[in-house]
Amino acid sequence: MNIPFLDNWRKRQGGTQGVALVAAVRTDPDGMAELFAECELLRARAGQAGLELDDSPASLSALDQLPPLWRDDPEELPWLGNDAGLYLGTVLVRTVPGAAWDILAGGRPVVRLASGREIDVVAAGLDWAMSGSPELSEMYAESAESGPGAKAR
Repeated sequence: MNIPFLDNWRKRQGGTQGVALVAAVRTDPDGMAELFAECELLRARAGQAGLELDDSPASLSALDQLPPLWRDDPEELPWLGNDAGLYLGTVLVRTVPGAAWDILAGGRPVVRLASGREIDVVAAGLDWAMSGSPELSEMYAESAESGPGAKAR
């Protein structure tokens, strides 16, 4: 994941991108959650289709219903898939008790549930963007139900 403004911070810290993201998530989890929630391309494409993304589980179902016009653009496809994954993660973190962002050693953002289970939301978003499966709403429902105390609000 490329987060340009972190490049300068990473250089000052002398770490790799993964180390920089781990540090950023640990020192400013709310700020990183806001950054991950931007999903600018996905929000723009959804808006063009008349869908406002409100960070709710229902909005994931609405996204699943959009015609996948992004598949016609091989340059946009991976960016939109990345955004879809970050949006899925945003909905999980904001609605599932105990869910939080975490960064794997390689710098990949995941959502860690209260049960300890890690959800690779970026991979799920890319799969969804490329093939429509699994649906974002299905990933949310499965994740929200797994683990102790992990119920959707």
